[in-house]
Amino acid sequence: MIANAAIGIVQETRAKRALDRLSALVAPTAEVLRDGRTRRVASGAVVPGDLVLLAPGDQLVADGRLIAADGLRLDESVLTGESRPVARVPGEVVRSGSFVVEGTGRCVVEAVGAESYAERIAGQARAFRHPRSPLERALNRLLLWLVAVMVPLGLALGASLALRDTRLGDAVPKATAAMVSLVPEGLILLASLTFAVAAVRMARQGALAQQLNAIESLASADVICLDKTGTLTDAALRVTDVVPADGAGRAELGRALGRYAAASPTRNLTLEAVAEAFPAEPEEPAEQVPFASRRRWSALRLDGDTLVLGAPELLAPPPLLARVREETGAGRRVVALARTPHVLDGHDPDSGPPPGCEALGLAVLAERLRPDAARTVAFLRSEGVELKVLSGDAPATVAAIAADAGIPHAAEPVDAARLPDDPEALRALALKRSVFGRIAPEDKRRVVEALRDAGHYVAMVGDGVNDVPALKAARLAIAQGSGAQMAKSVADIVLLSGDFSTVPGMVAEGRRILRNVQRVARLFVTKAVFAALLIVTVGLSSLAYPFLARHLTVASTFGVGLPAFFLALAPSAGPWRADRFLPDLARFAIPAGLAVGLAVLGAYLVALRGVDLGVAASRTVATTVMLGGMLFLIARLEQRGGGHRYAVIALAALMATGYAVVLLIDPMRAFFALDRPGGDVLALSLAGVLASWALSALALRIARADEDR
Repeated sequence: MIANAAIGIVQETRAKRALDRLSALVAPTAEVLRDGRTRRVASGAVVPGDLVLLAPGDQLVADGRLIAADGLRLDESVLTGESRPVARVPGEVVRSGSFVVEGTGRCVVEAVGAESYAERIAGQARAFRHPRSPLERALNRLLLWLVAVMVPLGLALGASLALRDTRLGDAVPKATAAMVSLVPEGLILLASLTFAVAAVRMARQGALAQQLNAIESLASADVICLDKTGTLTDAALRVTDVVPADGAGRAELGRALGRYAAASPTRNLTLEAVAEAFPAEPEEPAEQVPFASRRRWSALRLDGDTLVLGAPELLAPPPLLARVREETGAGRRVVALARTPHVLDGHDPDSGPPPGCEALGLAVLAERLRPDAARTVAFLRSEGVELKVLSGDAPATVAAIAADAGIPHAAEPVDAARLPDDPEALRALALKRSVFGRIAPEDKRRVVEALRDAGHYVAMVGDGVNDVPALKAARLAIAQGSGAQMAKSVADIVLLSGDFSTVPGMVAEGRRILRNVQRVARLFVTKAVFAALLIVTVGLSSLAYPFLARHLTVASTFGVGLPAFFLALAPSAGPWRADRFLPDLARFAIPAGLAVGLAVLGAYLVALRGVDLGVAASRTVATTVMLGGMLFLIARLEQRGGGHRYAVIALAALMATGYAVVLLIDPMRAFFALDRPGGDVLALSLAGVLASWALSALALRIARADEDR
């Protein structure tokens, strides 16, 4: 109880501290125009009606409406998931948390503090969340069932003792021994221990479990919703193809692209991808026109030629435009490269590309799939996990990446800007489709809730503030280590390396937890079934009870507690079914508990009434038979052969040796009120142990045959 309380207090304290540290995405200062003068004020000092001046690099600190914009483009990825900067014009609403990528603007503040968009999301993030994993819920149901059994048995036992006017000195030991054996005293602690060990193991692989049950919960997830950028793809682009224009060859086009990228004084993601695909020696350009989104082209003067890189609509000839439409429709980016003899000096960049441009061809680019993304997707699919991609990018772009990663049904993306309002229609759509583009944060939450309400155990992977509502709605929240602090604060698991490929390892670890807790739970419940049988038979009679509480201490320590500790942390393989936890448990524990109970009861009655060994010696026989039966069941828990089976058998032998030491050392034997193991005691104990083995083997075989049918 103390260990479980300590673990729970530490977890809740960590969660409280994380929630206290959580804050909305707001900049510390903003430049505002007041009384005809510009001044820099703290974000908390911005009030509705203020005129905020926006410049490149600024972060919006409040929601507002633009009254002026000159080439203004905002990075709204942290709010919407859209990875590309968005152009904004006067009259449009802009939100706190966005960043100015280029251009300038002015906006009138309309909402600050708790009324702003970022703070409303933060309010959702601050709500306390601690979902119980399937295993925790199964264990809670098990405890409720055991309580339901204990209460009537305890009342019946108490009434029986009272009706027989049993002395208090006899009644208390008998009632204590009978009821304590029904309690699975180490099961919950072992579950917490396996969670903690799994968390340490995964931390070494770059995953931080912020809830102890998170890794086991991931093993139970049958649907994982994830963002595209940062999960399936990284921040870089890759060149997928080059398309030369008439009169130019692929080699010539590749060399020209490489020269341009190598000579460019500044590189964006497009030029980084080109430079990686076509390495070349750097050159010093004689003239240049830097790229600007409002112009959509840039140029360099190299050795008497001017190379122009820009939008295909500006530079590509009509025969190539069909290919451009095909590639952009598939979600890829296309840039065109042209050559002209004209110099750049004296040319107005805002008037368009320089005259005389001759197209060399196109470069087709796509977001770069993470190296292990396809393998991770294949693993999850093989384990029966469905994947849903929820992204703020264009549906075609998301679909192209999802298809490259191997996600099924990616060819039918949903434009989430037109999601149905009807919950039933949304649930049907969420179950049928796997790719959702242009999805807003609230719609991400709606899709997750629809899947959850359909009976799925949903995990959500995200990295931005826009993912927070969905992370909170999911059964399991996973955040990227490079993501927003708010997303990391509400997550159950943080991928410190930002690598989605760590998920298979967590799934395997979680399933190891499930298997191990399931098999050690069989021991505890078998003991409870065995105890219930003894209460109904011997406990309600006038016979001396087969055990004192101290007998159960030594038998449970060597027959359940210590073996369960090792088995809970050991490697495991085989089926895992959290949804069938209690039925599978009952299918093993009830026949096994009855078999061990009948063997103990038979050996005890023969020793007490048949051979007349006395109560102390008869209880020693009962304790030995109980321990022998439990050790046999421990060996039956390990279904694999080879070294694993031998290791479990060796563990059982070690426990038997420990019990033998207790019997042979006089002070220990006296403390546990056991009798000296003479010939009759040994013979009856051996016979009882063999009987328990035979009965257990028969009962488990019948139960397994019934399951197979």
